[in-house]
Amino acid sequence: MNFNLDKKFVKLGRSWAMIIPPWFLKILEIDPEQDEMSISIEKKRIIIEKKSNKK
Repeated sequence: MNFNLDKKFVKLGRSWAMIIPPWFLKILEIDPEQDEMSISIEKKRIIIEKKSNKK
């Protein structure tokens, strides 16, 4: 599965944010109210990954 989504940052208080549409989160099976994400930088890429829920 390969999707491309072009987005711009928006000002959110003193920070910058990127608005992610609900359908994009659904495809990735991300629950924004429950799931934790890991954010890293690799070269010039921001990588956002869902943390595993292993218990």
